[in-house]
Amino acid sequence: MSTAAVTDKRPGSLSGARLPKWSPWAIAAGSVAVAVGIGLGAGLGSEVQWGLIAAILFVLGTYGITARVEGRRQAKDRVVTSLVWVAFLLAVVPLVSLVWTTVSRGVKVLDVHFLTHSMGIVADTEPGGGIYHAIVGSLEQVGLATLIGAPIGVLTAVYLVEYGRGRLAQAVTFFVDVMTGIPSIVAGLFILSLMLILKLDPFGFAGSLALAILMMPVVVRSTEEMLKLVPNELREASLALGVPKWRTILKVVLPTSLGGITTGVMLAIARIAGETAPVLLLVFGNPFINTNPFEGAQASLPLYIYQQYAAGGDPAYDRAWAASLTLIAFVMILNLVARGIARWKAPR
Repeated sequence: MSTAAVTDKRPGSLSGARLPKWSPWAIAAGSVAVAVGIGLGAGLGSEVQWGLIAAILFVLGTYGITARVEGRRQAKDRVVTSLVWVAFLLAVVPLVSLVWTTVSRGVKVLDVHFLTHSMGIVADTEPGGGIYHAIVGSLEQVGLATLIGAPIGVLTAVYLVEYGRGRLAQAVTFFVDVMTGIPSIVAGLFILSLMLILKLDPFGFAGSLALAILMMPVVVRSTEEMLKLVPNELREASLALGVPKWRTILKVVLPTSLGGITTGVMLAIARIAGETAPVLLLVFGNPFINTNPFEGAQASLPLYIYQQYAAGGDPAYDRAWAASLTLIAFVMILNLVARGIARWKAPR
């Protein structure tokens, strides 16, 4: 590097030499160029390998150049910053690639006809058909699961934060932690065992019960953290005025944390909207439109994607990608709604 690229400082001054602001970009560009050269020379055909080599060269180059110009202490700081940027890119690149692939392949058949028709008498290997029956099934199953899981989760969190003392609260906290990490197939098997005991056929509400089991611990944890953020001064002020504790919770604590609670519920809905295993066991799938979740097999978007991809063939693959894009859009809308509600209901 030329001496013009470094801001010179007089000897004896408190500030040492500093790299220019554009130096990280220059080091990154040089690392990419060297990585491409190494990849071509070594016959590496994967761009992923080129990217990993470029990331390693970027970190090493940043440390070497900074240590030479600014000293080892500043070099360590820049290396940590570089590692943060590299980790960020390693997380973003697969996400962008996934979204790009889904959008580019999903728009082929995604239109009004696809969204308003079911598979009906269309075979999986034939073109045509749609996902209307799967959209109806997903909305009903997720909606029923929310009606079951959200109130139970919120009330459980209120008990743990406001009333929970002793071994019962410890046991509830322990089981909530355990339920947070259980695989979705376990919830499906639990409901399936009940169905076998009662000799019930597959139906949509059974899937809702399994989804509610998966939803409750997420709601409990998120609501519990939001309730803990409410200042105790608000509770004490209400209690000092002679207001009963239950009314303090209802009129002071819950409204204050309503934005965060709503956000947690929305994120829990987004988490269960993509579950396939419980629906596969309990709902069974149905190519026709079934608007009654309490009778007969139903479809859902995750199950539809699985079945279409398993069927094979270009028409089925196109429908699977289009349904995946629809599911991603649904989850994205839920997250945007959650953020909007959190900002709207945030305490001033």
